[in-house]
Parts: sequence; structure tokens; C-alpha cells
Amino acid sequence: MDQRVVVVGGGIAGLVAARELAAAGRTVLLLEGSPTVGGKLRRGEVAGITLDVGAEAIVNRRPEGVALARELGIGLVRPSAATSRIWTRGALRPLPRTLMGAPLDLAQLADSGVLGDEGLRAARREPELAATTLTEAETDLSVGDLVDRRYGPEVTDRLVEPLLGGVYAGRAREISVRAAIPSLLDLAERGSITAQAGGVPPSAAGSIFTGIPGGMWRLPVELGRALVATGRVEIRTGAMATGLRRTADGFEVTVRTAGDERLETADEVVLATPAAPTARLLATVAPAASGELARVEYASTAVVTFAFHADDPGVRAALDVGASGFLVPPVDGRRIKAATFSFAKWDWVRAGGATPEGDLLVLRTSVGRIGEEETLQVPDEELVAASLADLAEATGLSAEPVDARVQRWGGGLPQYAVGHLDRVARIRAGVAAVPGLAVCGAAYDGVGIPAVIASAQRAAAELVAGSCAGDTGDSPEG
Repeated sequence: MDQRVVVVGGGIAGLVAARELAAAGRTVLLLEGSPTVGGKLRRGEVAGITLDVGAEAIVNRRPEGVALARELGIGLVRPSAATSRIWTRGALRPLPRTLMGAPLDLAQLADSGVLGDEGLRAARREPELAATTLTEAETDLSVGDLVDRRYGPEVTDRLVEPLLGGVYAGRAREISVRAAIPSLLDLAERGSITAQAGGVPPSAAGSIFTGIPGGMWRLPVELGRALVATGRVEIRTGAMATGLRRTADGFEVTVRTAGDERLETADEVVLATPAAPTARLLATVAPAASGELARVEYASTAVVTFAFHADDPGVRAALDVGASGFLVPPVDGRRIKAATFSFAKWDWVRAGGATPEGDLLVLRTSVGRIGEEETLQVPDEELVAASLADLAEATGLSAEPVDARVQRWGGGLPQYAVGHLDRVARIRAGVAAVPGLAVCGAAYDGVGIPAVIASAQRAAAELVAGSCAGDTGDSPEG
């Protein structure tokens, strides 16, 4: 019998879940409340150049993202050899080798000038420390707490905070080390982290990225086309799921579109939405899981993308310096938390900036961390002006941009608080108690594209396995 699945959410998680379920023989209706699929993989236009205004790269430490792109026939490119820097203590400084901010080379750390004298002395004591041992009551701790213990608080403030701020828009002393950087805790529990640095592979020490020529937004667009071409998947945009009810035969999903509301029936449902809307949909179907999801906090951010004339006085000297951008520790009190020199990082962006009127250099800044929502509640023009002011102070850039675009991501990044893995286990247990129901997305196992893809693959596999168990009489009820 043909199973009908409703997938709620058209980000990369929902699209991948639909793909896996269609491949397993399901008929899938995918509902996306916004006008387009893709979620945080979104395109925009700046000075006539089409590029990413959301996620711009796939982290190569896991295979899922690269594998999906290749299966879709999408070419992949590596970024240039340009390196990132840290804007701290009044200068753009080289980023020493670290594991998400935890130093792996103390000589590089000293040469970088990122730390003051006292901070450097504290960091140099790390090789002498005994292995970190958590108490029975202390089953998890924050990344910042672990780094504070081993390297001192200045390493957390000036290295860990900007790196975690770029990934989670979070605070190092609030993010779970078990959920965010389990390999760091594994090293600390064995002894000195720096003494084991030689065993840390380069891809784990310094994020290795892969991009897509033209932009990461192409991944969901091509995936959506491939899904529709199968004849087994219908993608309905502008369709908001507002209710979920368990029935004797499966589920009913209340769907609101412009001027209309209707019920869609399904044998199975996948919720590939952020924690808050998932919690609302699960309120009566899986109340315990709903309560846990409602407690997951999210950070809001904004990306400001600029285009500058390369031949403006001071532009090339300020920006074209062999760097791919810089990170900014919150302790330095700047408005921006990072700048990415896209023209220097990606050859395709550089090529796209070659126009008959002259070369354009494209870069972007990032603004916003958890707890800083008020700083984003200003007009776009203020975010542009604040970004330009920080860029001018950091690099000497003084030219006016040819164009600027602000992309806001309200509640865009889930926060993996201490105890996050236990919370996810409770959520999944509550959902698993409802046959034919699954969840996936960035709120569970990782915020990067590969982790989100794996989350969707897991959700689809759980539904297929549950259905097979029911068919063969292997389910608890059978």
C-alpha cells in the first residue's frame, strides 16, 4: 500500500527527508510556509551579482553535504588559500591553529599577539595540567568552562567566543561541549590538549570548506527540481502548517494558505521545522517532546553584503590583503562579529565582480549573537552604517559601497545549551512513542549543512524502519 507522507518545512532538512522517503516508495507532500524552499540557503543580489545571503559553504569534516551535491550533479570548489584573522586588541591578527578556539600551537599563539601577557602565561600552563575529569553530577559542561579551566579565560574570550559566535551566534560559556565540540572534551579527558595536537587532523583543527560555484543556494533549488521530477513529491510553497492531529488512520495536518485553510491527511509526518513551530505542532500529539522543544533558545542574526569599486582609492589596499576575512571577539565591543571577504575567499565571486564598468569587490559582515536581539531592531541603514564603521576601523576602508543588502535571520540559529544531548534524547523518545512521526533539522544534532542532512536521513530511516516492523509483525503491538 502506498504510504502518504507530509513533510513540514522546506529547508534542506525537509527536502532531504522528502528525497529519502520518495526513494523508499512514499508519496510526499512537502509544505513550506515561505514563498521559496531552501531555508537559510538563500540567494540575493548585490550590484547585479547573485550570491548567497545565508550559509555560503559546506564543512568538509562530514561527507553528507558533499555527497548530496555530487549526486545532484552540482560541481564543488574549494576556497582560496587566503586565511582568516582575528580583529582584537586594536589590530587584525593571524588566527593561530586551534580546535574551535582551543590553541593547538602555543608558539603560533604567542606570535599572533591575540593574548596579553597574563593570558599567554595562563595558556602556556595547559601542558602541565592533569586530565580533565567531570564529576558524576557534571555530565556536561560548557565549551567556555572547559577552555577556562585549561587555558584561562582570555583564550575563551578572544579565540573561542569569535569562532563559536560564527557557528552558533552563541556564548561559549553557555554552549554544551558534548554537543558542539565533543572531540575537545575527549582530548581534555585524556590529558593535555596541546600535547595531543599532533594527532588532531588538519580538517578538525582548521575548518576545511567546500563551496558551490554560483552559491550554496543552488543546492536546495536543484534538489527541489529533482524531487518534483520523480513524480512522487509535491512541493507546496506559501503553505503554513498550523495544526497537527493524530487520527485512527494516521494524521491530519491543518494547512493555511493565502485566504484558505484545509486539512491534509497523511500516514506519516516529518516535522523539519525549527524548535518553536515544531513544539506548537506537537503540543497535543507529543506533549513531553513539545515541552522540551519549547525550551530550545534561538539567536537572531543579520548578514550585510556590500559591493565596492575595486579602483576606488584605498579599497584594494584596505581589502585585497590576502585575507579571507576576520572574526571579532565580543569582548572588544564591536557591532559586527565577523567579516568575510567573499571576493578573496571564492574565485567565482571574484569573477562575478568583473563588470564592464570595472571590478567590484564583494564582502559581507555578520551581526548578532544570542541576547543581542535589540541591536538588530534598527533600520537596515543603521546596520549598514555600523558595519561600514567597523570595517573602516579594522581595515582603513573609507569608500562608499556601490550597493548594500541586509538579510535578517530572526531566530535563525538554535543554541545547544549544556545538557543539549540529553534534551534531544528526551525529544526523540517522546516523538518515537507516536508511530509514523519523526523530527529533523538544525535543532538536534548540529547546525551545519552535513549535520542537518544526516538528521533528515535519520528521520526518514526511522519512519521506513517503523513501517517495515509493522508490516512484518515485529512492532511491539504486533
